[in-house]
Order: sequence, then C-alpha cells, then structure tokens
Amino acid sequence: MSVSPDKRRKMESALEQIKKYTVVVADTGDFNAIEEYKPQDATTNPSLILAAAKMSTYQHLVDQAIKYGMANGGSEEEQVTNAMDKLFVSFGLEILKKVPGRVSTEVDARLSFDKEAMVSRARRLISLYEEAGVSKDRILIKLSSTWEGIQAGQELEEKHGIHCNMTLLFSFAQAVACAEARVTLISPFVGRILDWYKENTDRKNYEPHEDPGVQSVTKIYNYYKKFNYSTVVMGASFRNTGEVKALAGCDLLTISPGLLGELSQDHSAVKCSLTPQGAKECDLEQIHLDEKSFRWLHNEDRMAVEKLSDGIRKFAADAIKLEAMIKEKMFNVKNGQ
Repeated sequence: MSVSPDKRRKMESALEQIKKYTVVVADTGDFNAIEEYKPQDATTNPSLILAAAKMSTYQHLVDQAIKYGMANGGSEEEQVTNAMDKLFVSFGLEILKKVPGRVSTEVDARLSFDKEAMVSRARRLISLYEEAGVSKDRILIKLSSTWEGIQAGQELEEKHGIHCNMTLLFSFAQAVACAEARVTLISPFVGRILDWYKENTDRKNYEPHEDPGVQSVTKIYNYYKKFNYSTVVMGASFRNTGEVKALAGCDLLTISPGLLGELSQDHSAVKCSLTPQGAKECDLEQIHLDEKSFRWLHNEDRMAVEKLSDGIRKFAADAIKLEAMIKEKMFNVKNGQ
C-alpha cells in the first residue's frame, strides 16, 4: 500500500525534511552528541571547545595536548599556544571520525586584526591535521569577518588552497566583502542578531519570517545566488527551531545538538524557503567594496559593529580561560602533581 506524500511528510521529522533542502551541520565540540543526528559536517569554536574540555569524557585529549605542548619546548607561552592548537585539532580529528564531511576549526579570536598572524596560525592548524593524516580538504579554517580576517581568508584560499569559514558575520558589508574575496563559506549569525534587536528595541517577539536574523541571512543568500558568487552560506547561532525552519533551502545550517533534538521530534511540515530561482527574481543591486567603503558600510550598521566586537571579545575570553586551564594542568604535570 503506497503512502501519500502528505502522510509521509507527517511521519518525517522536521530535521529529515530540512536535510532534503539543506546540508545540516552540528555546532558542538561534544562529538559524542553528534552521531545521533547524522550531520554532514561539524563546527567548533573556542567557547564550544572550552565547554567540552571541562567534561571528564575528554580529559585524555586535554592531557595529550599538554604533553604535546611540553614536548615541543620553547617558552611557557609557546608551549601553551602549541597545546591549544593541538587541543583544537584533537577535537577536530575526533569529530571527523563521526561526520563524513568537514570540520571547522577556529583561529584564535585575539588575532582578528592581524592578517599575517591569522594566515600563519591557520597554516599551523592545517599542518597539525596533515601530520595526523587528514587532508586539508576536510577542514574549514574559521576566521573573524573583520577586514583583516577577510583578507587573510582570501590569501589562504588563493595561495595555500586552505578553505575558510568566515564567522562572526552580522552585516551585509561583511557578506559582500567575503564574496568578493572568494572564500569557501560564510557563517552569518541568526540568533545573535535577534538578541540585539530584543535588547535594543521595544519589540520582544518575532515570527520566524520577521526575525531580523532570518531576514539578514535570506538577503545574503539571495544576493550570492543572484550574482553567482561561489561562496556558500551557512546560517549559524540559532535561538529556536522556527529560525532554522524559516531558512530551509540555505546552502548549510549549523545547529546545536539541543535544537537538532527538538527538530528530530517535530513533525510539522517544512517548506523550502530559499531557492536559487527565487534569488534571481530578487530586487537587489550588486555592489563592490574596497577597504574604505567596507569600513564605512559596516560602520553604518550599529547592530553589526556591536555584535562583531562583542563576539570577538567573548571568543577571546573563552580562549583565555582555556589557556589558564592548560597552564594550570601543565604546571601540575611539571611538578609531578
């Protein structure tokens, strides 16, 4: 007996329906939370790695990273930096055992305004993956979407064949500059945009299609597809499943395990909201940005300016906490404790 399409859809979860239109990515450092939802890729950031590194399950990775840092010598600062890089890569390697696609590993947010340092750190992370037998094709290097970060991304892509994921992206100016730099992928943040509007305006509730984060990603997706940019769009930082469902059709969506769980239990119908055909019909003008026009256009968007700097500060703070944890453990190892 055949099942009607409507009935079949009722049996399928929202997550299964979204996967027909969009590549689903898991946003977590807790790789044991990944398998259940069978995402294609996974993304990490310093905050997610810090949270995972505090779990007893992953102490062996922290211990291995500390041993590596100490074995490679240098000053205490160099040992800690090497241990941090090793830890980020170790989590990435474990995640790659669970996903068929790629993992995103982030460059230290404290380098967000230093193009050369970002390029150097990215190449170092890739070399650690390659030493472990993993091709750079399975890695996306995450960089802050500052002007310097975008230029670092362009250099890594063009000169070194290293694929980049531009993160902390809140403004249309950032999206345009990333497209013109021909980076592999961008991660526009949905939920953090919504947070800003709730905090800074009188409006506290939004339907998914009215959500300013959803509207921002929709505009960027339409712009990229209308003007045939190769860079793909991965919506990130979701606050609820309504935001995720409203962006079905986006190239990729990176979703926390908590929301993946909710979507797997949700059996409402999901329609494809974003399509290349729809994008072609959008009323958008193409623009080109040099450094001066980028800085001006980005600066005109108060939300984006505040959220980019806030995001860099938060990732940097969590990197400092992770460093302190590594330093303390390293001191204990050296002193036989």
